[in-house]
Amino acid sequence: MKILVLNGPNLGRLDLRDSSIYGSMRFPQLQEFIENSAQEFGLSADVRQSDSEAQIISWLHEAADSHTPVIFNPAAFTHYSYAIGDATAMLKAPLIEVHLSNPLAREEFRHTSVISGHAVGTIAGFGPDSYRLALEAMRTLLRA
Repeated sequence: MKILVLNGPNLGRLDLRDSSIYGSMRFPQLQEFIENSAQEFGLSADVRQSDSEAQIISWLHEAADSHTPVIFNPAAFTHYSYAIGDATAMLKAPLIEVHLSNPLAREEFRHTSVISGHAVGTIAGFGPDSYRLALEAMRTLLRA
């Protein structure tokens, strides 16, 4: 089963971000980690990253049309992109929201997600393992 793993703005530049919040993996390493973790669960991960709201919406529309399950780290778009929130509402297969850090343990503006209400669940604060946990949860959801 193919899972679309979407990543929002600035995640492609993890090597330049605060490692105490985002960890020490660069995005290519994170991508490889996600792909390898997916294989362990008998899944295939199509990992994508964009800083463009329009591109992410296009990918979500693609997933809605093909009934593809999505694991999504919307990054900063989490807190204010109603357009992306609307696109996640169109998904026909499960959506799991993920975050490397725990937004609720950070600045107050990060406490609001316009994505969570459309997701089956949210996994946050476990660094790269947030994706691994989401893949495991997705496998369970798809088997049910």
